[in-house]
Amino acid sequence: MTCRPEDVWEALERIRTRGPLIHNITNYVAMNTTANALLAIGASPVMAHADQEVEDMVGIADALVINIGTLSEQWTKPMFMASRKAGQRGIPIVLDPVGAGATPYRTRTARQLLEAIAPAIIRANGSETMAMVTADSRTKGVDSTAAAAEALTAARSLHAEFGSTVCVSGPEDYIVGGGRLFIVGNGHALMTRVTGLGCAASALCGAFAAVGGEDIPGATAAAMAVMGIAGEIAAAGAAGPGSMQVGFFDALYGLTRQDIEGRLKMTVREL
Repeated sequence: MTCRPEDVWEALERIRTRGPLIHNITNYVAMNTTANALLAIGASPVMAHADQEVEDMVGIADALVINIGTLSEQWTKPMFMASRKAGQRGIPIVLDPVGAGATPYRTRTARQLLEAIAPAIIRANGSETMAMVTADSRTKGVDSTAAAAEALTAARSLHAEFGSTVCVSGPEDYIVGGGRLFIVGNGHALMTRVTGLGCAASALCGAFAAVGGEDIPGATAAAMAVMGIAGEIAAAGAAGPGSMQVGFFDALYGLTRQDIEGRLKMTVREL
């Protein structure tokens, strides 16, 4: 994929036409937001984390999203089980290492998942990305203490080691993969005041990857662009975080080709 608006629009149209099933093993805080975002964009969400059924659910899914936001020992086993099944089926896996760098347990679990599954996409903020490479990096709870641009070296290192497309989110999103660097400048500061939108971004990456064929970096860039454009539209009519969240779902649902053509801020460079 290039950085053309028509590429982003065509990817969105494929989701709306095909309605891919996105299996999420995600956190309690973000489940509702994630499910609503996927529904609004035209995908079909399922939230399943019981080890008795995760392999069966992955067996019918089009992508798997692993999010460690509310991490517990009972959830790690299903994460590994689901990831192995997804790997056998060859469907995209998205890893969101929420809060990596905040505690040794969280960082260790995120790294173990990364090494076990080599996901198609890693989507994280700057601090989380850096923590996946070096234990010296620190995260403020689940919030980044590093700008996305600062994490570019770590993103390139992760891509080189695991082959994953790495998306570092921030005021500008940096997507590293396939010999390219996508820079997405869409979004709004009010998005950071609504919990779960970062987790929703990971789920949208899963939806776009599910219909994106071999071009995982391009699919990831398209997902982040759509996420940011919807955020801009929602923020324009929002009085605060509450109406921002509702407006975001409405913007995703009603997003048009003209919205993308008029707002897309994306560049791509060779690495």
